[in-house]
Amino acid sequence: MIVCIAEKPSVAREIAKVLGATASHDGYIEGNGYQVTWTFGHLCTLKEPQDYCEQWRRWSVSALPMIPPRFSIKLIDNDGYKKQFAVIERLMQAADGIINCGDAGQEGELIQRWVMQKAGAKCPVQRLWVSSLTEEAIREAFANLKPQDEYQSLYEAGLCRAIGDWLLGMNATRLYTIRFAQAKGQVLSIGRVQTPTLAMIVKRHFEIKDFKPEKYWILSTVYRNVVFTSTKGKIKKPEEGQAALEAIKQADFEVTDIQQKAGTEAPPRLFDLTSLQVECNKKYSFSADDTLKHIQSLYEKKLTTYPRVDTTFLTDDVYAKCPQILQGIVPYAALIQPLMGKKLKKSKKVFDNSKVTDHHAIIPTGMNPQNVSLTTDEKRVYDMVARRFIAVFYPDCKFSTTTVLGAVKEVEFKATGKQILEEGWRTVFGGRGTTPDEEGKKGDDEEQVLPKFDKGEHGPHEPQLAEKQTTPPKPYTEATLLRAMETAGKTVENEELRDALKANGIGRPSTRAAIIETLYKRQYISKVRKSLEPTPTGIALIGVIQEELLKSAELTGQWEKKLRDIEAHKYSAPQFIEELKQMTAQVVQDVLADGTRRMQYLS
Repeated sequence: MIVCIAEKPSVAREIAKVLGATASHDGYIEGNGYQVTWTFGHLCTLKEPQDYCEQWRRWSVSALPMIPPRFSIKLIDNDGYKKQFAVIERLMQAADGIINCGDAGQEGELIQRWVMQKAGAKCPVQRLWVSSLTEEAIREAFANLKPQDEYQSLYEAGLCRAIGDWLLGMNATRLYTIRFAQAKGQVLSIGRVQTPTLAMIVKRHFEIKDFKPEKYWILSTVYRNVVFTSTKGKIKKPEEGQAALEAIKQADFEVTDIQQKAGTEAPPRLFDLTSLQVECNKKYSFSADDTLKHIQSLYEKKLTTYPRVDTTFLTDDVYAKCPQILQGIVPYAALIQPLMGKKLKKSKKVFDNSKVTDHHAIIPTGMNPQNVSLTTDEKRVYDMVARRFIAVFYPDCKFSTTTVLGAVKEVEFKATGKQILEEGWRTVFGGRGTTPDEEGKKGDDEEQVLPKFDKGEHGPHEPQLAEKQTTPPKPYTEATLLRAMETAGKTVENEELRDALKANGIGRPSTRAAIIETLYKRQYISKVRKSLEPTPTGIALIGVIQEELLKSAELTGQWEKKLRDIEAHKYSAPQFIEELKQMTAQVVQDVLADGTRRMQYLS
């Protein structure tokens, strides 16, 4: 008998259906030579400190650092989990073979490997790697099973992540709680990704709080109902601006040059999980966690592909399936019709094998969404994914940028306008309006509709001097925080540069939502409308942490890079664990040696 183990009951049912297993039992489905069972996500976890050493049960500085000689796992203390594990253990002990059908990613690999270890599985294990839960995709994946050994580095990376979180979380949390907590029972939670994320929010809070606005002046003039701005930019001294204003009041405005430049704009990228969370937060104010739940539900309902991905590209082999996928998403027939009957565009900005590791970008599966019951919010998320997918096969948007230069005496002015010549992919999003990811990026003058100007023409104008002041940075929203986590705190608008920084981002796409939710839960941050604000407790915690290892997004990003390198066979897992042990010991030593910190941080 072959035992298949999935990560959720709903996924197990889909797999059983494809395999022809129809007899339901308590905890598994059987038939056609297969027994299909399931976990509920994590059934096992790393042991707690007291499981290794009874002395570690008590929170004491003398017990730190806690570094077990060998890490071990245990069942999570939950009656339902224990009952299901007993079923899994019985099936695996009698199995001729096992197929690991866990989620196709680092966390899914870790979940199932731990269960198999705990169950004492001895038979050969194969890996099912599937990117969507359609019947066709599951059959194709079963036809291409791989030996589990091929995914050893994926497991090692997941294990190193779990051990790193344990070492830093357990030791630093106890250390800071013992040394700095003021109230009995107060726990100061420190996390490998959680603390640098909180530090970014606190840093932004103080950048805003300590910001000193500076006045400046902008000289502009209105000629033929078009606003022209002085090319001098910001004027620091009001008397200088006033003198320029007086000098041009009585003279005509003259058009000195007209420049027209044709340009093209490629469709927006397909979604990875982070960019989907960003857009859903911008457009619908969904939290990162809400978006993850919605897209996970769409995946389990077979409408979209695997969601926990960090690439916006597709592999070349997906291209042949795209016409069928497009035809299947019936509600968008009017948008798809212009693409039919011709060869679909194949752009290197969409199809690139070198940019895909485990999974490709999130796209529709080709199942008709009208045949599935969806919530209003699920429909919104599906619509965003579907339109992005359709848009990448549309022509580029063509536009013309016109820049008109003018002068009044010696003072030069400029006005810029953009005219859409051919909407191209913008048709998919309703025409000339911006797509959600463009909102707020363009200046007001760039969207002006300019009349026809002639070089050398001149006439009266209406100059004005406007007083302005510099503005502080904006507070993080969930959207901008997700981008900051993705780039280890660096503000990057360019998509290609952002891709290059992803390897050093903090957290993984699948975990960032949970990190933000943890900060809410522990009352380290709160949401004021859409802005994220640190609470007094969160500010105080970061104030007392002086060890850059604990709160630097850049350093944490470097550890994340090593985890990715372990997965790619480029870095040694034992070396990474040794570095973590040394780092943990150093943090404990530094904090205990520092007697200068004041308790009032957390009073």
